[in-house]
Parts: sequence; C-alpha cells; structure tokens
Amino acid sequence: MWIARQVQPLVRRMAKQFPAVLITGARQTGKTSLLRHLYPSASYLTLDLPANAEAARTAPDELLAAYPPPVIIDEIQYAPSLLRHLKVRIDRDRSPGRFLLTGSQIFPLMQGVSESLAGRCAVLNLHTLARAELVAAGHDIDESHYLFVGGYPELHRDIDRDLWFPAYVATYLERDVRNVLRIADLPEFNRFLRACALRTAQVVNYSDLARDTGIAPNTARKWVGLLETSGVVARVEPYFGNRTTRLIKAPKFVFLDTGLAAFLAGFRSARELTESPLIGAFWESHVFGQIVRQAASRAETTPVGYWRTAGGPEVDAVIERAGMLTAIECKWKEHPRDADANGLRALEAAEPRRVKQKMIVCRTKASYRLSDGTWVVNTADALKRLASA
Repeated sequence: MWIARQVQPLVRRMAKQFPAVLITGARQTGKTSLLRHLYPSASYLTLDLPANAEAARTAPDELLAAYPPPVIIDEIQYAPSLLRHLKVRIDRDRSPGRFLLTGSQIFPLMQGVSESLAGRCAVLNLHTLARAELVAAGHDIDESHYLFVGGYPELHRDIDRDLWFPAYVATYLERDVRNVLRIADLPEFNRFLRACALRTAQVVNYSDLARDTGIAPNTARKWVGLLETSGVVARVEPYFGNRTTRLIKAPKFVFLDTGLAAFLAGFRSARELTESPLIGAFWESHVFGQIVRQAASRAETTPVGYWRTAGGPEVDAVIERAGMLTAIECKWKEHPRDADANGLRALEAAEPRRVKQKMIVCRTKASYRLSDGTWVVNTADALKRLASA
C-alpha cells in the first residue's frame, strides 16, 4: 500500500515550473518510489545498473534518445557528466517537468547540479517517513515504537528490522562511504557511526569523538561532514541573539532518523530505548526530525538552532521568523511542570519582546498552559502551531 508523502504537492508544483526536478536524500528514503508513483507514465532509466552508467558516460546522446521525456533518471550521481547533456536538451526545450532525477550522494551531486543546471532544476531533499504520514496511512504506531523503528519506508512493510538495518548500514558503508571518502578501514568507520549515534542531539566535541573511535580529530570532523551531506545527520547551529551573552558556540548534530540511530546505538527493543538514559536525546532528535520533515514539505528554509548559555540555561530548538522567535523544549514525560520551562524563560529574559511562542513538546494527551504562558503540547500539536505561525 502506498503511503502518501507530505511533499507530493510540492514535487508537482516544482515539476510544473522547472524543466528538471532533483530529489535527493539518504538511501532508501523513497525517492524513486515517490517519482514513479506521481508520474507512472514517465520513462524510467536507472544508472544503478553498471551498463546504463557506462552508456551515460560513453554514449549519452544515444542513451537519452532511448528515453523520451518525461523521464525519471534514477541515481544520477553514478553518471554526473550526464548533467551537461541534460542542460543542452533543457536549453533547447525549457518545457517544465521533462527530467525527474534522483540522487543519494548530496555533495558531489549538488556540485554537478550547480555547475550544469543552475536555474533549470528544482531541488528537494526527501527524508524518511514522518510519523504523521504513517498515521494518516492507517498505521497505528505510537511514538515510542516510531523512535525505535524510524521512518524508512521498507520497515513499515512487514520487514524484519534486525535484518534490514545491518544490510542498510553495510550498503551505505560499502558504496557511499568507500566511493566518497575512499576509506580503507570500514570497521573503523563503523565504530565511528556507532559513537555518533550515542551522541545524537549533543554538542559536538570532535576530540572526544576521535578519542573514543581511535581516529584523528580532523578525520572525525571530515566524517561528520560526510554524515551530514549524505542526509544521515543534520547540523544544528547555536542561536545568537544577545551578543553580550556568553553562549556555547559548538554545533549539535542530530540523527534525522531515530530508528537508524537506535540500531547503531545497540538498542534491541523500544522498551530498552525508552528506559535508557539516552531517551531524552532520542526524543529531542525525534521532535527535531518531525519539524525538519514538515518544513521540507512546505519548502521552508528557516534553520532550526539551539540556545544555551555557558552558565547552564538552554533551549532545545529556536526558530526565527521575521525577527520573532519560537522556542521549543523537548521533554520525554507526560506532564511537564513550571520548572521544565526554566530554559524558555531564560531565553525570553535574554530576548525581551522577541519570543512569540514557547512550547514544551512532550507526550501529553491534551495541550495545556503553564503559569508563565508556555504551552505544553504533543508533537502533532506542536507541528500544527508551527505551520500556522
């Protein structure tokens, strides 16, 4: 059964305006399935097949002639030189929606797009399934189970998680990592992945990460960059408002799919995860990930930051729009109290008249307000408030 994606209207809008549309994102997020569902009559060319990738490099014109537009070209990163030939065809005929592309390795792929298809191609980063998409499709999945399983579409088609994730990680290591970084010691990178999963939603300390993994700090920095460009993690920069306040300057990185992070961290059941001291960090990662997914479906580019003073007060997520702030604290509990809003109040004091709304996102069944006006909401209500802000 097809699970409708929130980005579907946006993809259609892009295809009606641009000659080419590129769907990027981590492996197995559903990029190809999305395009083939939306455009079932389009030609289909996959460069994942070595013969097709070789033809794209050696005989691109003959290959493209065999697949008349509209055409879905899958895994374009395996033949980036093909982008130049697409540019020639687009310049001859700028009709919208002619070329529908997918690609998994974001950085080298985006470099080729910026050089060849600037102004001709719309780009969308597709994430794994949001919990709201699963619920809308009739999947009765509570948030603790979603945190453990994650949103990769295959895992919601009666696939064994304990078999699927090892194969997924092996594919990611063998293909993407080896191709991009030429890493010789893949077990070393595997250890690095697991160390990162244990640090999701925490401030990055490259020296500690390198020490625990047995690599150099510069290598740790480079490998974190790879996780970011390949869509596995997102960087969360500190929010700077009041320049006179001493703030933590290091970014956080957050796993965009908590199921992958839970697997890498070694959790073998949802209960084991929810009873772990790491559940607060995984909950924060979950809330951040749902916010990012909703923003992507609405073509919003407003970054999500975090706020923390050197003295201790912190806010998990800060979103600035038109000079006003939405401040969000994430709590793995059902009934937060006034003390749980201390960080939100500290930010409000540091940024007077700029904090538009304060929220504690938790597992409450019904929304309510604390004495200082902070809203206590569940994830679904938080997303509705952000959408209407």
